[in-house]
Amino acid sequence: MRNWWGRFLFQGRGIVPSKRLVTILLLLSVSIIILTVVGLDWIWIITFNSLFLLFSLVDLLFSPKKKEMNFTREIPHELERGLQYQVQIKVRNTSDYGCSLTLVDDVPQSFRKTFPIKGKLKKECNFTYDIEAPVRGDYYLRHLYVRYASPLGLWEKQMTIPLEDHVKVIPDLTETRRYLQSAQQFLLYDGEKIRKQKSGVGEFARIRNYVVGDDPRKINWRQTAKLQEVMTNEYEPEHGKYITILIDCGRMMGAELKDGNRLEKSLEAALTVTAAALKNGDYVGVLVFSKDVNVFIPPAKGMDQLQRILQAIYNVKVDATESNYSAVMNYLQTYQKKRSLLLLFSDVHTFLYEESALYYFKRLRQRHLFFMIGIEDDELNTTAKQDTRNVHHTMVKSMAQQQLLFKKREIAKWEKQGLIMVEATEEQLATVAVSYYINLLNEGLL
Repeated sequence: MRNWWGRFLFQGRGIVPSKRLVTILLLLSVSIIILTVVGLDWIWIITFNSLFLLFSLVDLLFSPKKKEMNFTREIPHELERGLQYQVQIKVRNTSDYGCSLTLVDDVPQSFRKTFPIKGKLKKECNFTYDIEAPVRGDYYLRHLYVRYASPLGLWEKQMTIPLEDHVKVIPDLTETRRYLQSAQQFLLYDGEKIRKQKSGVGEFARIRNYVVGDDPRKINWRQTAKLQEVMTNEYEPEHGKYITILIDCGRMMGAELKDGNRLEKSLEAALTVTAAALKNGDYVGVLVFSKDVNVFIPPAKGMDQLQRILQAIYNVKVDATESNYSAVMNYLQTYQKKRSLLLLFSDVHTFLYEESALYYFKRLRQRHLFFMIGIEDDELNTTAKQDTRNVHHTMVKSMAQQQLLFKKREIAKWEKQGLIMVEATEEQLATVAVSYYINLLNEGLL
């Protein structure tokens, strides 16, 4: 019974009756039962049904044999989370008979897909379907389930084809591609281009025409006299700085957002900052932690480092434990000797209650530049702005406002001691992170 049940669920191998055969049998049975009213013997009823079933088995001779069909699957081996991809199943038939095919692929249950796929096969045919992976990780596709029937369509043959594919679901790199394609457009935030630069800081880039608003102290008088046009020197931030990105995988990073959770958005933003820093010629390293240090990629430069970081962190998960910031600080003091920008992706609200961790970072601030960024709590902000209808709503609103005031007060307190903390919406997290990174370099703080 288990084998029969699995066969009807598109599993295993064998033959199953088609809907057409079941319909014909029902019509035939109803007709014969009506004939029994006029005195037809039951022996004739059994005989008619048996002869029809035996005749229907001839249908199996006009369909391809299992050895005469070949199946291959073409699927990208790296899928970005939340994006849609197309999978293609190629079928080749070496027999002289055509058939109608129904396919169900061995896609993980978490994937968004539409099955079964139906079509007609003569000699060669391509079947396509779309998939979308909402959860990062490693996945394996091991089988392809096939059911096919001859043109008469009375019986259907079923088989399980072993087709193994390994698929990696990595973070969504849409923001990273946007930055690499157009960095200045990506850095549009709050309607202003981030181009402020501390005077006298940075490396010489080029000489260009003077425009209104340029610093007169940067005018190149020699080129001005030679070309009879006012020319000015342009500087850019120094290259070769060290950036260490810290990604928190503790319990609070599992909070669900509109699209994914805090860890998902932090990973995507961290990869965008990595691309920006590597493109700028800086050294970038990544440290992923929760209770202990889970992953550490030493700082290196060059765009190859982006791929190394991606392959190392694409499968990190949220741990059901509190984050151990002291372990991270001790690890950094051991392995990160050179002065660098420590960019921490974590939950700011929870972090403010960890005063011991803040003192650790304050001590680390003597050697490194610290910057922390988190995602705003939309529910808390909405509650603090909601209209009050009764005493209960008034109390809830006042508590939400109290939490926001506490957060604002504590952030201002620690910023005075050199610990920069910022919160952004989940849609603007990558943009804000890259913007602050560029500003810190332009101001010469690193």
